[in-house]
Amino acid sequence: MSAFELTRRAALVAYVALAVSPAAAGRRALATPAPVGRIRVDVTPVLENSGEPTANWVAQTLPPAISEALAAAGRSGTPVSVRIDYVMLGSNSGGTGPAGSSPDQMVGVYTIGGVERPLRASTWYYPMAVDNVMIEQSNYDRVAQLSQAFAYWVAREQ
Repeated sequence: MSAFELTRRAALVAYVALAVSPAAAGRRALATPAPVGRIRVDVTPVLENSGEPTANWVAQTLPPAISEALAAAGRSGTPVSVRIDYVMLGSNSGGTGPAGSSPDQMVGVYTIGGVERPLRASTWYYPMAVDNVMIEQSNYDRVAQLSQAFAYWVAREQ
């Protein structure tokens, strides 16, 4: 490897780190999440339908995602109850979606202000070669993305 390639690679890494860090810091500063204690998530149906570790991943990722989404929508502290019924991950090797992606879905019900509403959140998974080696991490990331999508719609719905 030549010194030029190493320098170019180092410059690219530094540029990406510089571009990402202020955006992430600004996002955290603007969206101060509400206490997660006002958000209840029932993953019992997911445990029955998908099993572990999927149910555990939903239980870990969904409350903070909802808290952040509510804070970003200016509704911090709003009590929310959520029941997730299904988490459906598409094929790990790609699918028929845009650019060979697979559809992932999270289906459940949320309650705000005593009103219960059904919700289905969808994301697209674009397979990468490294995902075949790190399948558990890949699936965790997919569930985390679904949690963020679900939380976004919970915060948007009135």
